[in-house]
Amino acid sequence: MSSTELAVIAPEEKPKVATGGTSGVKSFLSGGFGGMCLVAAGHPLDLLKVRMQTSTQYKSTMDCFRKTLAESGIRGMYRGMAAPLVGATPVFAICFWGYDQGQKIMRYAYNLSPTDKLSTNQILFAGGFSAIPTTAVMAPMERIKCTLQVGAANSTGVAYKGPADAAMGIIRTGGFRSLFKGTCATLLRDVPGSVAYFGAYELIKKKLTNQSAGQGSISPLAIVTAGGLAGMANWAVAIPPDVLKSRLQTSPEGKYTGVRQVFVEMMRVEGPGALFRGIGPAMLRAFPANAACFLGVELSLQFMNTLW
Repeated sequence: MSSTELAVIAPEEKPKVATGGTSGVKSFLSGGFGGMCLVAAGHPLDLLKVRMQTSTQYKSTMDCFRKTLAESGIRGMYRGMAAPLVGATPVFAICFWGYDQGQKIMRYAYNLSPTDKLSTNQILFAGGFSAIPTTAVMAPMERIKCTLQVGAANSTGVAYKGPADAAMGIIRTGGFRSLFKGTCATLLRDVPGSVAYFGAYELIKKKLTNQSAGQGSISPLAIVTAGGLAGMANWAVAIPPDVLKSRLQTSPEGKYTGVRQVFVEMMRVEGPGALFRGIGPAMLRAFPANAACFLGVELSLQFMNTLW
């Protein structure tokens, strides 16, 4: 076989490199499975985060935990879980698909092959890009989840029974557009958050394994460590806009004109410290939830690589 023929065949033999050659279908499916793992591992602490962000009655994470447990029991810690669990598959599927597409944009722009390693800046761009398609699905799911987590009631004063009931109540009160309240705030949170998220994951995992994502067998411990720290990096950046988003999405219809008004009122009434309300449970949740997410992503990707 000639060298020319080998040059043509070689790229086709490496379609499984996650940083450049992973198929969109694999990225989509593995991201969806990872999202389900994340929700299952992190929802109780996410609930505490939202409750602390939307109320001033809690003195600390433990105080919020004790009061929530006393009020609703163990089952109450999983209130609102159905919405993110149902939404986790498309949201994280789109997120990891978007990350894959962001990498492909960089490869096309810089004329790189699927086997060439991306630079740090190119990885950061891909991470930020992933937030753009994700927000279209994330915003209404976050609106429903936050509404349920704060125990909001419908127009008759009866608490919503679940995601479908909450969605219908939101639409009845503010119209279909109300489901997308907080979309700009979600984008403001997720673009820089995703830059930190994927950037930290790739860089930490590379240090631990000397591999880019998807290249060969990866230690589960390295995945868990990199994934958990990536989650913490994400929330270190994303918590202030997340507080604004939660306030906006759980506010009565018409109270705020947008995220800017939420910010101005919060600074006037509560001060800058309010922007970091809920950072305790967010950080506590970040490590186990995102460790579970990336472990699910990497293992499902490796499993699919054995099938096709």
